[in-house]
This record gives sequence, structure tokens and C-alpha cells, in this order.
Amino acid sequence: MRLRRTIQAALTACATLAASAGLVAAGTGSAHATTPLPSRVFAPYFEAWTGQNPATLAAQSGAKHLTMAFLQAATKGSCTPYWNGDTAKPVASSTFGADIATIRANGGDVIPSFGGYTADNTGAEIADSCTDVSQIAAAFENVISTYDISRIDLDIEDNSLTNTAGIDRRNKAIKLVQDWAAANGRSVQFSYTLPTTTSGLAAGGLAVLKNAVSNNARIDVVNMMTFDYYDGATHDMAADTQTSAQGLYNQLAALYPAKTPAQLWGSIGITEMVGIDDYGAAETFTVANATTVYNWAASKGINTLSFWALQRDNGGCPGTAGNDACSGISQGTWDFTHIFAAFTSGSPVTNDFSVAVNPNSATVTAGSSASATIATAVTAGSAQSVNLSVSGAPAGVTATVTPGSVTAGGSATLNIATASAAAAGTYPLTVTATAPSGTHTATYALTVTGTTPPPGGLANGGLETGSLAPWTCQSGGAVVSTPVHSGSYALQSAPTESQTGDCSQTVTLKPNASYTLSGWVQGNYAYLGVGGGANASTWTNSTGWTKLTVPFTTGASGTVTVYLHGWYGQGNVYGDDFAIA
Repeated sequence: MRLRRTIQAALTACATLAASAGLVAAGTGSAHATTPLPSRVFAPYFEAWTGQNPATLAAQSGAKHLTMAFLQAATKGSCTPYWNGDTAKPVASSTFGADIATIRANGGDVIPSFGGYTADNTGAEIADSCTDVSQIAAAFENVISTYDISRIDLDIEDNSLTNTAGIDRRNKAIKLVQDWAAANGRSVQFSYTLPTTTSGLAAGGLAVLKNAVSNNARIDVVNMMTFDYYDGATHDMAADTQTSAQGLYNQLAALYPAKTPAQLWGSIGITEMVGIDDYGAAETFTVANATTVYNWAASKGINTLSFWALQRDNGGCPGTAGNDACSGISQGTWDFTHIFAAFTSGSPVTNDFSVAVNPNSATVTAGSSASATIATAVTAGSAQSVNLSVSGAPAGVTATVTPGSVTAGGSATLNIATASAAAAGTYPLTVTATAPSGTHTATYALTVTGTTPPPGGLANGGLETGSLAPWTCQSGGAVVSTPVHSGSYALQSAPTESQTGDCSQTVTLKPNASYTLSGWVQGNYAYLGVGGGANASTWTNSTGWTKLTVPFTTGASGTVTVYLHGWYGQGNVYGDDFAIA
């Protein structure tokens, strides 16, 4: 790939990965029932030099098949390939073997890739480095036998496209390997990954294929790198993918006149560079482009769909070009993988989304309010408009969604208000999200507690009247609009060096009866309690809303004073959603 890969040299000292069991011994030539790749396969490139685990990323992303990059000689002139040219990472079951076994157990496979931009520029690409065709073939056979794989990818760029001796050696070695595979009952494919123009392969890439024809080397897939055009133009990357592939189709038709149109399209691969490529923002492959390319590739019956690279499929560096760790655009993690993954099974891409409510439940006292976040996300295809509504609210409860429509990936607010006369009980509210692709729902469990308090009971517990009454406060106490636990208002207590900031109201309850005072508070030394006809309190230090409960028993009069206060000089405290049950 045409990427700035200077980090490879710094990573060549990475330790060998865990040893695996059950893979074929290196260099054996006996027949094996290697499972061929699907006729349509999505296999994004995995940057093997990063030290990350390919099986883990495959499972996390949903990319069952991976193109493992890259194998190259450690030094120019060598005939022995290593992963990333790192002698600590030989072609052996101890290097990536266990990971490949896990990937296969999960229904996928890998395609080892030789070459890459760094190797092609340092003479470390195997056929540039090694002048012995039989040793090049032996290196290919060793990879095939060690990992029991059914395809080798050859990423040929830059200087390797002008090394005519290396091109000839490589293709002669491919022919030797294909003869060896046939003699040993193996099914082995070779793919060439080549740079392209917007109208097909440039002369250098086409010369590689012509040499393969002259050497009777079968090339099963020609994989185009549809990015890094470096032509100074602003590109529609999806449209240019299609014109590039049509150009390649025409070139292949001339090289292989006996092939049918279906066979020609079936020997083409496409590798995109997701997000902003090395050239810059003028060459940006978007999530919308991915859906377009997917549908086009499926309709044409191309063989391989890929991108550079799995580790870039995230939005961690908006505006950055050619970063190996992120796409440079605003996107969700694995957005591109989720669109392309179905290509392997042949399913058409469809838009879809999810909806969730967080939190998905609340308990409120009749007369109080609550809210929750409704979150949507794109799960397949592109973002679409989603209409939101809520149903199931009982008498005395009002439930609304604001706004009523979002683009998938956006969020809204579920607002709950209860009247003081709302009947106690638990009520499932259904949030319904509807889009052109279909409908999804999420459930919010609302529990209403208590009934209308007796005369003289706690009033304005949620401060939603917007005024203090019947609360009274020391100087500085007030109704505020932020912070609030729910609804629009909360109570502020304002301690100073000379006062605790006491806010209180007197309530009359049943005499000699047990109750529990509850309230949500935040701040340093936030005290909630009752005095007068009963004495009980509790307190907390909290930078966020914390629920406090205070059990108490009324005296003969049933009258108590409910209070909230802080402590001398410790700053404001806040309270909301007070209730007595």
C-alpha cells in the first residue's frame, strides 16, 4: 500500500506472538483439504506490524477474513521472508498461528500478503531481493504449508513495478508453486495488488500481468488500489472506483480473450483506503461511498472487496490524511467494515439502525418528573431519518420525545411528567423508532410511587412550580434551572461562613407513623433531614446527583420540618425531587 510506513522499522523488535498448535509443519507438500476462499470475499488489510491481535480485531469488527500485511525479506539480497521483515517474526506456527486458527474457528480465513510500499522501496520485496526463482517459490510454498492457506497476495508498487528482472522471477516462481500445488492436491490462488489510475492499470501494472501471461502463471485476482491517484484533481472516490474497474475489465479482456464477462469481473478485486488517503482531503472515501461501492461490486460480481486498513476504521483523527491508526473523517468505529462485511455472504447492503433508552427505567413520586436519553446508531448501510414517538403512558403521566426526528446516530430526550394524582404502579413505556428501513422499539419502565399526600404533606418536591413556596431558605437560597436532577428546576442552598444555608418546609403527616424522606442532592456536605416532630438526617459529599433517604417516625402531632442545607463555607448544595413515602 502506498502509505508512509516508516513506523515499521521501529516496530521490528516486537516479540513473537503466542505459539499455536495444529497447523501444518513448514515446508510439507502433502495434500490437505484447505478450504478455498468464497467466490466473493471481503478481506480488509490488517497491519501486522502494530502488535495488535488479528483474531481479536476480526471478532470486534465483524471482518471474518483478513489480508495480512506484509511479508518481506529482512535485508536486501535475502531469500527468506519474515513478517514485516522482522527476524523475530518468522514464517512459523509460532507467529500468528494461534490467531489464524481462531479466525478459522470463527468462520473466516487469512490471505498473507507479500510486498507493500516499504518493501518495494527498500529492495526487500521477495522477488526483488532474491535472485533464485526456486527459492522464491520455496518461500511461497512455505507460507502456504505453514499456515495452510489458499491464497497469496502480492502487493507490487513503486520500484518493484520497474524491476523487470524481479517481475519475471516472481511470475516464474508463481508458475512453479502452481505446479507444486497441483501435484500435491492443493488449491492455491495468487492475487496481484497494483496501483491504478481512474481508467485502469497504468503501464507498469499492466506489464506485470503481461509477463505473467508469458510465463503461464495464472493470476486469479487482480486487486486494484483505488486511491492515492496524486493527479491534483478532486475525486468522487466511488465513481472513480467504477471507472477504474471498468478500465481494468477492458485490459483483462484483451489479455484473456477466452474468459467470459462473468469470469473477468470475477477476477477483479477492489481495495479502497477508507477516509482521507495519503494525498489528502481531495481524495476522501466516505461512508456513503462505501455503500455505493458495495452495491456496485455486488452487482458486477467482483471477487474481492477490501480496504486499507482494519486499524483505520474509526474516527479518531478527523482531518488527518494517511494515518495508519484512523480514517481522518468523522465516523463510528467499524462503520466501513459493517457495510462491507456482508459482501462475503453475498447479501445486499441495506440500511438499518438501533434504538436504546438510557437509563431504561426510573422511579418517581407522583407529582415529580424524569428524563432519559434516546440514542440511535447506524448498524448497517447509511444513516437515515428516524422518527421517534412514545406510547403507554397511563392517566396522570405525560411522556414526550424531543426532538421527534433525528438522523440515525443522533439522540433525543424522553421527558416524563407525572401529576400528583397519578396512580402508583409500574408502567412500560414503548419508544418507537421508525425509518424507511423498518421499525425498532425500546422499553422504558416507569415506576410511580406514593399517592396524593395528606393535607399539609410535602409540596413542590420537584420545584417545578418555578418558585420556592412553600420552601423558605436562608439568604441566597433559590430555585435554579441548573443543575437539575429532573424536570426544569431544583433547590439551591447557599451556605456562608456564618450560615448553613438552611431551606425547609413544614409538613403535617399522620401521627405516630413511619415514613421515608427521599431526595436527590449534590455538593459538599449536603444534609437532608427532618426536625421538629421527628429528628433524623443523613448527608453526603458528591459532585453529581446522589439519592439520599431518611427514615423517620412522626410524633403525636404528625408535624415535621423537612430541610436541606450545606455546611459553613463549603459552597452551595442542591436538591431535587424530594418526596415522603
